[in-house]
Amino acid sequence: MKATAAARQILTGLHALMATRLSAQEKLDRTVELVGEALDSEVCSIYLLRSGMLELFATRGLNQSAVHVTRMTVGEGLTGTLVANGETLNLAQAKAHPDFQYRPETGEEKFSSFAGVPIVYRERAVGALNVQHVDPRRYEDVEIEALQTTAMVLSELIVNAELIDERSVDEAAPERSGPAQLSGLALVKGLASGTAVYHQPRITIDKVVAEDTEFERQRVYRAFERMREQIDQMGQQAEFGAGGETDEVLAAYKAFAYDEGWSRRINEAIDAGLTAEAAIERVQQRTRMRMREIDDPLLADRMHDLEDLSNRLLRIVAGQMGTAATTGLKNDTILIARNLGPAELLEYDRRRLKGVILEEGSLTSHVVIVARAMGIPVLGRVRGLRGMIGEGDHVLLDADAGIAHVRAQPSIVEAFEARFAKSKERRAAYAELRDVEPFTRCGTRIQVMMNAGLRDDLTTLSLVGADGIGLFRTEFQFLVAATLPGREKQARFYKDVLDAAGDKPVVFRTVDIGGDKAVPYVSSDSGLQDENPAMGWRALRLALEREGLFKAQARALIEASGGRTLRVMFPMVSEPWEFDAARKVFEEQREFLRKHKRIRPPEEIQYGAMIEVPSLVEVLDMLVPKVSFLSVGTNDLTQFLFAADRANPKLAARYDWLSPSILRFLKRIVDATTGHQVTLGLCGEMGGRRLEALALLGLGYRRLSITPVSVGPIKELIRQIDLAEIGAFMAQLIAQPPADTRAAITQWAQERGIETD
Repeated sequence: MKATAAARQILTGLHALMATRLSAQEKLDRTVELVGEALDSEVCSIYLLRSGMLELFATRGLNQSAVHVTRMTVGEGLTGTLVANGETLNLAQAKAHPDFQYRPETGEEKFSSFAGVPIVYRERAVGALNVQHVDPRRYEDVEIEALQTTAMVLSELIVNAELIDERSVDEAAPERSGPAQLSGLALVKGLASGTAVYHQPRITIDKVVAEDTEFERQRVYRAFERMREQIDQMGQQAEFGAGGETDEVLAAYKAFAYDEGWSRRINEAIDAGLTAEAAIERVQQRTRMRMREIDDPLLADRMHDLEDLSNRLLRIVAGQMGTAATTGLKNDTILIARNLGPAELLEYDRRRLKGVILEEGSLTSHVVIVARAMGIPVLGRVRGLRGMIGEGDHVLLDADAGIAHVRAQPSIVEAFEARFAKSKERRAAYAELRDVEPFTRCGTRIQVMMNAGLRDDLTTLSLVGADGIGLFRTEFQFLVAATLPGREKQARFYKDVLDAAGDKPVVFRTVDIGGDKAVPYVSSDSGLQDENPAMGWRALRLALEREGLFKAQARALIEASGGRTLRVMFPMVSEPWEFDAARKVFEEQREFLRKHKRIRPPEEIQYGAMIEVPSLVEVLDMLVPKVSFLSVGTNDLTQFLFAADRANPKLAARYDWLSPSILRFLKRIVDATTGHQVTLGLCGEMGGRRLEALALLGLGYRRLSITPVSVGPIKELIRQIDLAEIGAFMAQLIAQPPADTRAAITQWAQERGIETD
């Protein structure tokens, strides 16, 4: 039976039930029969939260003697787990799940498959609606949608029948009293202090079942029209009108706002008998469920954009458009939200908005791109925000450490404020080094360049006093675009980058997409998913196969560099023939433009390669004569050397950049290039950390490309170093490594008064 028909059957029956004078228990008993019959399910059960415990209130298929007898805590068993997480479970083999618990009084031992959805009241799961089947099978999406629809109606029935009360809801939530520390992912680093303000008010859906389907449909149509008008108006804001990535963010945003598939799914939910608000919420629940199943971070980010628009649409339909942005911020503010759209972030007063904490979010999301440009620290993936932070609470946001202190004790506040003040003093001191050239104590000039990838990064180049851009990530233009960027658009962008850099060099890394940087408009011809995307079909591998994409970028870079030196670097080169093939594409495009177009050619094209794949180091003698420069990419190189995914939190801190294996490998690269006419540099997070940079200088690296915020600290470090001294120490250290190399280097620096924090 299709979901719409099943949901309609359930809704019709529930609507009739709610109008009867039956007792609450009789209504629940009939509900499980109704749902079980509509979904052809052998078991259907309802668990509700009572006095902090989940209690079996009604069942079809399990032992009736278990009703009001079987109880479990939130987080216990499959039912307790889905209520604790507020997430749907869909299992072909329930017993294989680590949280499975067998309750003998229910008689459920013969059932294999299990699906359950939370029953939500005021954004909290207060119960569960489960179905079970003898045969092992995953329930289809249409069946899960029907369950979600039923759970929405059940929440209304349960509240009206007074089966739950405010105390039960409160008991399901953590206390909002006393100090608390929340952990998350640092999306944009920085420190901030302010009052907690929720981005949007809670919208309570009081009415779920529609009385007039056509009336509800017209409400949604009008809401879509208004939402699209709002999105179009955002495009006239100065931040978007300036062009660049923010325009591309808005383009992707608008693509969802005008997506017919999204509006069709909402209409299907209305056809099932839901009100406009309930229909939007049901589709949103489906989106959240899909987001949890998506491994592709870019696609997950696009789903976040869709959820952001769903929230906007729901507020329009409900007539509750007011957000904290429209009411205005009165004090220094830390904004709290499940997620946040880029356009919504731009609605806030930047003088008052000091930081953002998100329940979701990722490093590549659109809102992070905009927040970074605005200089606002962001902490993401913080679970249980509403349970831990109250409106008006004082919050200390330490996005550098990935934590936030709520209602902090005086000692924590004092320590934070001291660190905040010291951070401001340091930034002021680093700013004074902007025009100071980084010479060591022994008189050697070290090149300190910066990494970039956004148009907004270019203003930072002169502010921090970097020697140039040692790594310009061209893939950012591809990652934020809804479609493949055209050649002319790419050329204009690259020319703007070169113009902004002026006389300072810019090294363009060719597009590094695919694998763990997937884009929707480029997919593998094989249709297979990479088991290890970071080591899969990506970067130069993808570019050489997607010849049209690579040729377009090559021509765009050449056209943009007329009369100047073009420095281009190929990522993830594994063998010299890959470099040869990539260089050939550029040379062919240069020759084509020379013959067919009257453009001023680049004065010179310098070719380089990233050393990220360990195999390349074994054949550097074959590659070095062909390149003008090499740059070690420590982020990927480290994970490949250790076979450790840097995105895995269990492995992220396990392997040290200052371990003997890494240091020896990096020294091998220096030795292999010494005496050749090739410039060796290093880009990556390692070079931006003072202790690691000290070690790199001792190994022989003389060119670092780092994040803009690290330029000042590294310049200051360089001025304290004698290269002969640190070189001798590092040679001895890697020859006879101590038990703790990090501690040894730290001690060496401390003995000489060199700050490494």
